[in-house]
Amino acid sequence: MASSNSFAIAPPLPDEHLLEIGTIRLRVVFRVNHRARNYVLHVRRDGSLTVTIPRYGSMRGARNLLENRKAWIARALKRLKDRPQSATSWIEGSQVLFRGEPAVLQIREGLQGRTVHLGEEFCGMMPEAGDLRQIVERHLLKLAARELPLRLIEFARQHGCRVSRVTVRSQRTRWGSCSRRGTISLNWRLIQTPEKVRDYILLHELMHLREMNHSDRFWSHVANVCPGYNEAEQWLKANGRLLGI
Repeated sequence: MASSNSFAIAPPLPDEHLLEIGTIRLRVVFRVNHRARNYVLHVRRDGSLTVTIPRYGSMRGARNLLENRKAWIARALKRLKDRPQSATSWIEGSQVLFRGEPAVLQIREGLQGRTVHLGEEFCGMMPEAGDLRQIVERHLLKLAARELPLRLIEFARQHGCRVSRVTVRSQRTRWGSCSRRGTISLNWRLIQTPEKVRDYILLHELMHLREMNHSDRFWSHVANVCPGYNEAEQWLKANGRLLGI
């Protein structure tokens, strides 16, 4: 989950390609990462593909990877299609993940009017429009902005990491990122995950202050500070799309 600033498009290479698998045509975007050791193939949420080319790689190598991994791509697309998707609108009675557990959206009548609650969590006054998503997400973002930086700093002190700045933002493609200057950005939707999953992401980003890559040494650091990180990764893979990631 290192910063995306390490990516650069190599001018001599075409940056897009269409891959055919049976009757399906997939859009492929090629990127060059000068710090990458190997080719990396990623299936995005929209069904398109990204191929990362290492510094001394080539377009031929990237195309060979695509051809050799067609069966894997087909399976990944099927898993993507079968995964549950987040509802586009939230109404009374909708279930929304909060701290790893489904919570029911409720509208309650009070002296000051109708109020919106996520389980027992007060989110605000009932909006004029029927969709409750905006008011609930705004409340969860504020909650995350209070809680996540404090937890991160706690871990940083515990493990001797120096963090220069912490931000909490709405990100659609990642749970967090870390820059070389020590700035860590966190996705507010971590407030919707179980505590162990949230803590794993915070520790993951902190370990990038030691290794700005996903090398074996990096994962060794992660394993030392978060022994059960594989279970957290599995939870994210199973539920990420439900949270829009």
